Amino acid sequence: MNEEQRRALDAVGPRLKQLRLRRGTTLTDLADATGISASTLSRLEAGLRRPTLEQLLPLARVHNVTIDELVGAPPTGDPRINLRPIASKDGATILPLTRRPGGIQAYKFILPPGNDGRAPELRTHEGYDWVYVLNGTLRLVLGENNLVLQPGEAAEFDTRTPHWFGATSSGPVEFLSLIGKQGERAHVRVAPKADQSTQLSDPRPSR
Repeated sequence: MNEEQRRALDAVGPRLKQLRLRRGTTLTDLADATGISASTLSRLEAGLRRPTLEQLLPLARVHNVTIDELVGAPPTGDPRINLRPIASKDGATILPLTRRPGGIQAYKFILPPGNDGRAPELRTHEGYDWVYVLNGTLRLVLGENNLVLQPGEAAEFDTRTPHWFGATSSGPVEFLSLIGKQGERAHVRVAPKADQSTQLSDPRPSR
């Protein structure tokens, strides 16, 4: 992590506290909405702990802001879209593709090669996610299901289902992610499934 990234993350705490107080939300309410413990949120706001990418995503969604706004990234390029990438400590890169507060947010993820034998740390939070693989192979763990998605394949699921994303040892993976609030789903054509919380679909048109 370079000095610029370190300063940006150090400034997140005061922004988080300001956003929460502006909305009149307690730490307990925010913990319920994000799945992050109240004690961790308190440490983040006080600057005693730097936020991770997994924490920034639900916090940005609940506060109806983009991740760029949370980390104070200056706008670049098209003023409607800030394409400033954000690096994660695990080697992942996230590229925000939307700046519209609220509603479904779009991101591009680039994950480095992974360890196929690694035991993933599953996470849960409020919301709904739709992913589409662009390049490489994406390993997606949903509860007890271990899925491998290839380019052109998509998955959508309720993020209250324990989940984890990662690349395989074959190389890095690039994928798009649309993240919405609970009950807000991307409009894609899918075949009916018995378990609606873990739907898989291939959005490519049939021939």
